[in-house]
Amino acid sequence: MKTADTADEFLACAADFQLGKLDTEQPHPLTANLSAQCQSDLPAAVSALKAVDQQALATLTERLTPTEEVVASIRETWADGGRIFLAGCGATGRLSIALETFCREGLVPEALQDKVIGFMAGGDAALIRSIEGFEDFPSYGARQLRELGFTQNDLLIASTEGGETPWVIGATEEATRISRRTPWFCYCNPDAILHELVERSRRVLDNPAIRKWNLAVGPMGIAGSTRMQSTTVLQYCIGLALELAAQNTQDASTQFAQRLASFTDSVNKLNWGFLSDFILRESEIYQQGDRTLYVTEDFGVTVLTDTTERSPTFSLPVFENYTLGETTEPLSLCYLSIPEQRHVGPAWQRLLRREPRCLTWPDDLPVTRHERLMGYDISAHAAHNRAMSCGEARHHIFGIDDVDGGIVWALGRLAAEAVPAGLPMLEKQTLLKMLLNAHSTLVMGRLGRYEGNLMTYVKPSNNKLIDRAIRYIQTLQCKVADKPATYENICRELYRQRATLAPDEPIVLKTLHALNNG
Repeated sequence: MKTADTADEFLACAADFQLGKLDTEQPHPLTANLSAQCQSDLPAAVSALKAVDQQALATLTERLTPTEEVVASIRETWADGGRIFLAGCGATGRLSIALETFCREGLVPEALQDKVIGFMAGGDAALIRSIEGFEDFPSYGARQLRELGFTQNDLLIASTEGGETPWVIGATEEATRISRRTPWFCYCNPDAILHELVERSRRVLDNPAIRKWNLAVGPMGIAGSTRMQSTTVLQYCIGLALELAAQNTQDASTQFAQRLASFTDSVNKLNWGFLSDFILRESEIYQQGDRTLYVTEDFGVTVLTDTTERSPTFSLPVFENYTLGETTEPLSLCYLSIPEQRHVGPAWQRLLRREPRCLTWPDDLPVTRHERLMGYDISAHAAHNRAMSCGEARHHIFGIDDVDGGIVWALGRLAAEAVPAGLPMLEKQTLLKMLLNAHSTLVMGRLGRYEGNLMTYVKPSNNKLIDRAIRYIQTLQCKVADKPATYENICRELYRQRATLAPDEPIVLKTLHALNNG
C-alpha cells in the first residue's frame, strides 16, 4: 500500500486530487513575502503570522451556527452511554488524539474520560511520522473505525482540513452504516468549491445522513500548511463542543461565542515579540550543525505534534528510532523527551494518558506497529540518546513547562512566559499550538525551507501532495519561463527527480531546475 508508483498511475487519477482552487491551498496575501521577512525583518514575519491567526479567529465567528446541535448530539450520546469518536488524518488526526488526551487531563469530568476516543489514519504510530499514502484509501478509514469497536450507540466527529481526504470520508460513510447517530463531518473549505471540484466531497455534502460543520477560515500562513490555522480552529471548536457538552450547557451557542470572544481577546493582547529571540536561537543551532531536544512534562502531545509535523511540511528527517537501531542521516533536527519517565512505555502512556493504540496491518507497512512506536524513545533516556547520536554536535535543551499556571519557554539563556496564567486548559493548549506553529514555521524560513509562502520542500508522499508540488512548480516556473511546462510534463519530471532525491533536497526546486535547464 502506497501512493502512485509512477507518473502514469498518478496522472490516471490526478483529476481527483487537483485541489489548487481550495482556500486551504491558496497563498495568503499577508505572508506573500514571508521567506524574505524571515531573513531581513523577523519581527514583521512574526506579526504577519499572528495577523493570519487573528484573521482566522475573527472569521470563525461566522461559522458557529451548528454549535448548539453539535453540543446537543455529544451530550445525548453520553447520556445514552455512548462514546464520542474523533477521527482525522495527518494534522487533523493528531488534533483528534490531542483532544482525547486533553479530555483525560480534565477537559471533561473523570466519568467521561473513557468516553472520548481519538484516532488517526495509521494509528498512534502516525503521530511520529507520516505513513505514506495511507490517507488515500477510504477502506482503511472504515476498517480502523470498525476495529476500534464503534457501535450503533456511538457518535463520530470526523475532521479533514481540506474536506476531501479519502480516509476521513471512508470513516464517515462507515459511521452512517453502523451507528444510529448521524456523524459530524468538519472541514475548512467553502462548500461551493468542494462541490465543484471533488466528487468524494460532493458525495458527503449531498448526503443527508451526514451532518456538516464548515469551519473555513481562508488560506493558511504557509500555502497548504493546514497544520496551522485550519487545525487550530478545528481543535478549538471540537474541543469546546466537548467541554460544553460535558458541562450540560443548555445555551451552548451563546457560551461558545463568549468563550471564542474571550480567547480571541487573549490572543490579540498577547505580545508575540518574544518569539523572535527563540526563532533566531533555534535557527542558529541548526545552522551551526547542532540539534535540539524539546523537554516537557505537561504539554507533550502539543509539542510532539508541532515537532513531528515539521518533517512532512519541510522534508526534514524524522525522529530516530533508537530501540530498532534506525537513525537517520542527517540526524533529525529536534526530538522530544518526557523527563520524569524512565522508560519508553510509561513515557508514551504519560503523553497519551492511555496505552498506545497501533495497527497490525497492512502487511507492507510495519511502521504502523506497536513495536515501531516503542522504538521512539521519548523517555528521560532521550537526552542520552541524542547526545550519543549527535557526535561532535551539541544538543540543546528547549524546555516548555507549566510555571504557576502559565507556560514558560527556556532555551539556553533565553526564557519567557509564552502563555500567561489564567487561561482555561483548551485555550492554553491551543495558544501554545499557535505559538509553536509560528515559531517552527519561521525557524524553517530562516533555513530557507520555503519560497515566499510556498512549501518548496514539501514531501510528495500522497496524491494530494504530489499535486501540490506540481502546482508550486507551475507557479514558480511562470515567473521565469515564457512557455511553462504542462501539468503532465511537470508531473513526469517530478517523478524522475523524486527517484534520485537526496534526503535534504527540495523536490520543487530540483524539478524546477531540471525543467528550466533541460
